[in-house]
Amino acid sequence: MLPTNGWSAQSTGAPNRLAFVFVPNGVIVPSWTPTSDSADWQLSPTLEPLAAVKDQLCVMTGLAQDNGHAKGDGPGDHARSAAVFLTGAHPVKTDGANIKAGISVDQIAAERIGSQTRLPSIEIGTEGGRNAGQCDSGYSCAYSNNISWKTPSTPMSKEVNPKLVFERLFGDNDPESIKNRAKRDFYRKSILDAVSDDAAKLSTQLGQTDRRKMDEYFTSVREIELRMERFKEEMAKQKVPEIDVPKRIPKALDEHFRLMFDLLALAFETDTTRVATFMMANEGSNRSYSMVGVNDGHHHLSHHQNKEDWIASLQKIDKYLITHFARFLERLKNTPEGDGNLLDHSMIVYGSAISDGNRHNHNDLPVLLAGRGCGTIATNRHVVYPKNTPLNNLFLSMLDRVGAGVEQFGDSTGRLDRLDA
Repeated sequence: MLPTNGWSAQSTGAPNRLAFVFVPNGVIVPSWTPTSDSADWQLSPTLEPLAAVKDQLCVMTGLAQDNGHAKGDGPGDHARSAAVFLTGAHPVKTDGANIKAGISVDQIAAERIGSQTRLPSIEIGTEGGRNAGQCDSGYSCAYSNNISWKTPSTPMSKEVNPKLVFERLFGDNDPESIKNRAKRDFYRKSILDAVSDDAAKLSTQLGQTDRRKMDEYFTSVREIELRMERFKEEMAKQKVPEIDVPKRIPKALDEHFRLMFDLLALAFETDTTRVATFMMANEGSNRSYSMVGVNDGHHHLSHHQNKEDWIASLQKIDKYLITHFARFLERLKNTPEGDGNLLDHSMIVYGSAISDGNRHNHNDLPVLLAGRGCGTIATNRHVVYPKNTPLNNLFLSMLDRVGAGVEQFGDSTGRLDRLDA
């Protein structure tokens, strides 16, 4: 479907990118929200690290993900926060195999424009986690640990190891690996073919639910085969970027964040993909941040009960996470491309589907949009929308701008107004 407003992803001579950066446990709202939405608005204390890219920001107040609320399902707001953030769908409350959320906005884009790049999308994070078992009040861990969903029942598991992210993007250039790659590819394809033949026979003996699961699995297998072919063709042409990637996940969180954001920037710079998600931590994460003097767990502190010292610790965490995001945006801004820079040709959402971690509310969300979207986004603004404006309206508008428009998404009520440049 073409963009409803006639935008072209190539209108500036450069592709338009989408990225969604997720932070858990909400924020301290008064420290996050700018106090003015006038022309001379100023960054809030939490957002101060973004000063160098203020001209590329659109801070949005008043947006909501209503399907994050309980709607009769009781507790479990953290699981619902991650599950609803990019899907707009109320997740089925289960800790079994019958998980169900919705197709996420990034995967809608990947399905429609992913063929234009070697990788349709990339999903990264800094905390691993299983997709089975219970993680939050009767909700499957799949909900808390994923924001990207290929189908309503299939989350796109994220990669947390920088080395494996690099290899997915650019291949493994170890001499021994290069020597054995052709042999591995031959056997891998042979195995996939064999499994496919066996599965076709098995499918006639399965019930409807199991057949659906098998179809979803083999759809993924076919996509992997196509990706492998594109990978081999493109890697023969592409110069591998020079970046020092450790073999193991860094112990220092600062380094882990830096590497993952650098890899995301390289993915966009090399046009390896134009669609990405990054979970800076899983929803409900209880990670501590000793590097900024916070030794208590993040989730624990988010239930602050208005205690001043707990709020002060949360403010430090909020600002720390924004600082790493700001460094990423500055790198994009400082990377020339066409008639501008990478940030000019991107739309990058940063935020959460929980506002105040103490209240577990899913309205007045902390959301900012960075980048000019190839000249289609008016930036350097704080825009206050009417209370409970669906966040999904923003996602509809973003899909339009990359040529992947749909008519409805979640509880959307139309395109988000006041975005146009």
